[in-house]
Amino acid sequence: MKGKKWKERLADWFEKHEPKGKWSWLGSTYEAFHTFAFTPKTVTMSGSHVRDAVDMKRSMIIVVIALIPALIFGMWNIGYQSGLNGVDGLDRILPCWWFGFLRMLPLIAVSYIVGLAIEFAFAQIRHHEVNEGFLVTGLLIPMIVPVTTPLWQLALAVAFAVIIGKEVFGGTGMNFLNPALVARAFLFFSYPTHMSGDNVWIAADLWGTDAIAGATPMGELAAGLQPSASVLDMLIGTIPGSTCETSVIAIALGAILLLFTGIASWRIMLSVFLGGAAMGILFNAIGANTYMELPFYYHFLLGGFAFGAVFMATDPVTSAQTNTGKWIYGLLIGAFAVMLRVLNPAYPEGMMLSILFMNCMAPLIDHCVVARNIKTRESRLSRASSNSRKEAQQ
Repeated sequence: MKGKKWKERLADWFEKHEPKGKWSWLGSTYEAFHTFAFTPKTVTMSGSHVRDAVDMKRSMIIVVIALIPALIFGMWNIGYQSGLNGVDGLDRILPCWWFGFLRMLPLIAVSYIVGLAIEFAFAQIRHHEVNEGFLVTGLLIPMIVPVTTPLWQLALAVAFAVIIGKEVFGGTGMNFLNPALVARAFLFFSYPTHMSGDNVWIAADLWGTDAIAGATPMGELAAGLQPSASVLDMLIGTIPGSTCETSVIAIALGAILLLFTGIASWRIMLSVFLGGAAMGILFNAIGANTYMELPFYYHFLLGGFAFGAVFMATDPVTSAQTNTGKWIYGLLIGAFAVMLRVLNPAYPEGMMLSILFMNCMAPLIDHCVVARNIKTRESRLSRASSNSRKEAQQ
């Protein structure tokens, strides 16, 4: 009963403070907070529509919840890696997690503040509703960059991703590139020394941007060396890397939730791993260097492969829409990611560019699939008509 009265008072407050007159231009901002607090009683007024409780807000919240295991583990791993490399007091679980939490908090805050400010500004200018898409993007961006990324660089990357990667195309649902990967690509090509190398993955102190040298398994392979970490370490995620991309187990927990709720496409997720496995096995057969001889399943445990396959490639806006297209899209992402890793030692990751490239190709893939279906149906109809005429003549 108390909960019901509290909700009623909140609804009354929003109705009372609805912007009118000279403040009506703030309608988009008011609507954003209004719908974020609770589901309003507004319904469609015309036309036939499928009414479902799973709207964009709920879909985005499910993705955020799916990211929580990787986020929590990533925070702990920040402290754990820093403790291994000389930072005092990081020899237990809670201090390690608290250290990582304090390092991640500014990154997350900057991402949301800058991104949401731009989203609200564009919504007000266009007199559109504020979409909930940045709830996920704002969390993804700090999760896929090194913990030592300077905050001003992150702010620039977020602004670039929101404006150039999304808003210029019309906002959420209209963009053809994944905004989080656009932000990472901006950082990688604009500030490469802060995004790659042995000294950017482990924090040397709590608040500064100093780092401790710690080679990632991907860097070791690019140098022609075997990874020093064991398969178990790579599976658990106790290795240097981007803040929340290292733990395959934590990522798998998020994948289970996304698949169970139907938010992510199992076709894309599975085909990415199949494409990576196929390319890895092909390179194993060639075996010209250490990277080519690496067992194919190692690629799933290294870098951002698993994270990209689960949370990036499955983005419903930028991925292929047809079922056949999803298989093609995912297979090519996995194959290109492994190909880039092995054949380009200067860029050992590969997953980011692979997904962005296939984001560009997704509309073409769907067009070809639809055109092929139309041609097949026309051929089937032509054969049926021909058979009917022959039967009529007989």
